[in-house]
Amino acid sequence: MTSTPPAGDDVLRLTPADLRADARRRAVGLVVVGIVVAVVCTFLGRWQWHRHVARDAAIAVVETNYSAAPVDLADVVPDPAATLPDADAWRSVEVRGQYLVDATVLLRNRPVDGTPAYHALVPLLVTDAAPGAFGPPADAGRVLVVDRGWVPTGADGSADVDVPAPPAGDVAVTVRLRPGESPSTRTAPAGQAHSIAPAQVLAAGGVDGAPYAAYGSLVSEVPAPDVALGTLAAPSTDPGSHLSYAFQWWVFALGGLVAFSVSARREWTGTAALPLGPTPTGGGPADPTPARRPRRARGRDEIDEDAEIDAQEAARPL
Repeated sequence: MTSTPPAGDDVLRLTPADLRADARRRAVGLVVVGIVVAVVCTFLGRWQWHRHVARDAAIAVVETNYSAAPVDLADVVPDPAATLPDADAWRSVEVRGQYLVDATVLLRNRPVDGTPAYHALVPLLVTDAAPGAFGPPADAGRVLVVDRGWVPTGADGSADVDVPAPPAGDVAVTVRLRPGESPSTRTAPAGQAHSIAPAQVLAAGGVDGAPYAAYGSLVSEVPAPDVALGTLAAPSTDPGSHLSYAFQWWVFALGGLVAFSVSARREWTGTAALPLGPTPTGGGPADPTPARRPRRARGRDEIDEDAEIDAQEAARPL
């Protein structure tokens, strides 16, 4: 005959209070996770929104200044050592001076339309920063770094690059002003630079002079050079996808909060009616004993073994 295991091995008693406590713990956990997800997504949306606002402001400056008529450099930059304000970026200015051809510096790693290129940075020794005004020359002796354009790097950029020379002697130059870049900490070959940081460019070209804090992107030169360099590209006015990304993050924040809240509510209310024992045939009250979790079903081998033991017991003589 088969043996009967103890009752404690057959079932695992779970009280209604235990089930309700577990469900409410899960509900609270879901709410906390939903709040964390919503907060993170909200801040990511704000970050993208601020990028959108900054991009819109930069585009407005370009649209206002890029095609404006040129004015004297001294009118826009009264203090050559001062940082160029963002509102004056891309302003067209006129200045007279002499190019320091022997101090030309090549700017590295600035491809143009996917083409590897060097930008030719040539220091301009200013003779008059206010050529359109009457009176003595302004800021004579200062040095303005001019990005005259670009030249291809060649097959691998290791060979000497032939940079067409700028006009000799006194030159009337029109440039668009740009704020000087931060100095680079990377080491560059002699006569080259990794950023348009005016003081760093002058040092690379061996020029001992006081630079403007801003630099200029070439528009025109009078007299014109014998060979022109590649024209510098206009700035992009594409607003990008920052605004759509911001709204996407905010939608994720709201959707995540709703989804986790719905799941939490289901957990919280799902144990309101706990399953109880079977109702007696006579229609009496339900058995207050909570439902028991049955022991796992026996495998086929166990059933066959029990059947064989039963057969042996039956065949044994009394």
